This record gives sequence, C-alpha cells and structure tokens, in this order.
Amino acid sequence: MDHIKLIRNKIDINHIHQLIIDQSCGACSFFVGTTRDHFEGKKVISLEYEAYESMALKEMGKICSELRIRWPTLKHIAIYHRLGSVPVAEESVVIAVSAPHRPAALESISFAVDKLKSSVPIWKKEIYENDQIGEWKANMECPWPQFTETSSNAFEYSLCKIERQVENISESKLVQIRTSSNN
Repeated sequence: MDHIKLIRNKIDINHIHQLIIDQSCGACSFFVGTTRDHFEGKKVISLEYEAYESMALKEMGKICSELRIRWPTLKHIAIYHRLGSVPVAEESVVIAVSAPHRPAALESISFAVDKLKSSVPIWKKEIYENDQIGEWKANMECPWPQFTETSSNAFEYSLCKIERQVENISESKLVQIRTSSNN
C-alpha cells in the first residue's frame, strides 16, 4: 500500500514504521531529512516549506508507481513531507519502504529521494538567526528553470513572428486566435 501525505505538524516516524512494516518483509528502509543548523556560514533556525499541494501529491503518487515498476517486490511505501515551519533537527521529509529483501528496500529509497527533489513542487526557505526574512533555496536536482530578476526580461520578443489577419467578426463577438509553429 502507498501512503503519501503533506502535513503541517511534526512527522511521527513510529507511525510511519507501523504503516510499512509487514510480516512478509525482512527489510524496512527509511530516509529522514532534517533541518540542519547552518548553511554557507549562516546559522539556520528553521526552514519554511510551501507546495503546490494537489500537484505535489500527484507527483508523490507517481514516485510510488515508478518504485513499484522498478522494484516490484516492495510491499509498502510511505512518503511524508512537512509544510510550514520546520525547526532545526526536526524532520522535513520521511520516505520509507518495506520489502522482502534489503537490496530493493535500500535502492528504492535512494531513488525516491532523488525523484522527490527533482519532480515534486515543494519549495523551501531558509530562515537565519540574524535574518528573519530568510532566503528561498533552489533544488539543484530540479530541472525547472530558475527565476532571476533578469530572466523575465530575457525573452526575445523580436524573434516571434506575428501575422495579423482580420476577419469579419459576427455579432457574437467571438475572437479566434490562430497560432502556428511554422517559421
């Protein structure tokens, strides 16, 4: 069974263990991501997580499906991610699996962590000791383009060929816009 959840309170690892443990399995593997107390010489006091929740849950479900294709012997999978403020040393994410044997459990956890960081729309902001505003952090694993102040000005409008056609517009005042990929 798959257990996926976005939660705003502390993650209960014992509860997740109870969800994945199974008498037919000899291996339960966990990844527990926690908030560390420093980043590049700055003292971190917490992380704040935000998500596009419906899409995040959908992508987490896709990760479970892909794990089951790659490691068909997995019995249970749990992916829990915390949202909101997460103080230092508390869990931000827990991924857990059970399987009959150790290799599938260990390999699938590593894959799931990488896939979560690269595909699930969850963003984190580091809050520092002397800077309560903090700083949004980009996932290096994420393939999405990173926004910068100059990136919105980087689009070359002059490269877009626009052809105008005016047709008689009926009284219903419908407008039709035609696009073409022909250059």
